Amino acid sequence: MARLTGGIKTGESGTDGDAMEFMEIAGYALVVFVTLFSLRLFYVWWTRIRPLRPKLDLVWEADCEHLTTATVEGNDITFHKVRDFHWRTTRDRDERWADEVAVRLDELKDVWFMVDHFHAIRGMAHTYLTFEFDCGTCLSFSFETRREKGERYHPWDGLWRAYELYLLVGFERDVTGLRTHARKNKDYMFRAITPPGKDRDLLLGMIQKLNQLSVSPEWYHSLLTTCNTSIVRIVNKVTPGRIPFLWRNFLPGHTPRAAFKLKLIEDWGGYESTLQKARIDEFAQEWDGVEDYSMMLRNRLPKGPHRTEN
Repeated sequence: MARLTGGIKTGESGTDGDAMEFMEIAGYALVVFVTLFSLRLFYVWWTRIRPLRPKLDLVWEADCEHLTTATVEGNDITFHKVRDFHWRTTRDRDERWADEVAVRLDELKDVWFMVDHFHAIRGMAHTYLTFEFDCGTCLSFSFETRREKGERYHPWDGLWRAYELYLLVGFERDVTGLRTHARKNKDYMFRAITPPGKDRDLLLGMIQKLNQLSVSPEWYHSLLTTCNTSIVRIVNKVTPGRIPFLWRNFLPGHTPRAAFKLKLIEDWGGYESTLQKARIDEFAQEWDGVEDYSMMLRNRLPKGPHRTEN
């Protein structure tokens, strides 16, 4: 009986030893696989992706066909090739590019922070800025991907140098109207708070970037060089440290709360009230196409404080 019991114990010990040996071998195999996969990924990046260079002279989709540039002479600013599409649906539109749009820097009235929720996942959204002038002109600046003819955007592709970075300048009725009408997204419009004179510096920073991209293209990146991170870089260049490093910078759908806490947007009665009052898509879809689109939006938003000369 003692021998039988001892034999059983020896068998159990052998089974445990085999299991441990198997786990050890499996662990080594996993390490080898991960190492080889990482080396292969690095090789592909180094030999095929890293050498790629962004281009200017490809055949582009119609909505990003032209690069906007601007000339600045004192307070006089002239934009060249400003998009002015009229959207009925995402496929049915009238295409037009304004050759010249003139505004004055000293007539900059407001800067608006726009958040466009295009996906059911809360963190996924598109952000851009709209600059409003005393003359009534409202120009939106939107960092996007510049897509070749027939090319569609996908976040995964954006990690691997698939798209050039594009700074779209378009009339508000185009850039925001596309989202409120053709796409029927959930959209918010916040009046930005800037230190005295920094609103003009922000506009000049945007102009510097779009002129730079017109001669020296850059890659879009789905995490590092996006609609929102590109805005953050320019804001911090104008006012160093104004926007700290936050995880919300990489998930634009969460930026309104961060912007509210940092006093980057106006307080319209607390955060929840501000969010509710800033939503524009529901009433914007009632636009009759006759009334001035930008005026229609602002008539439904809280009025701003009286502005003095900077």
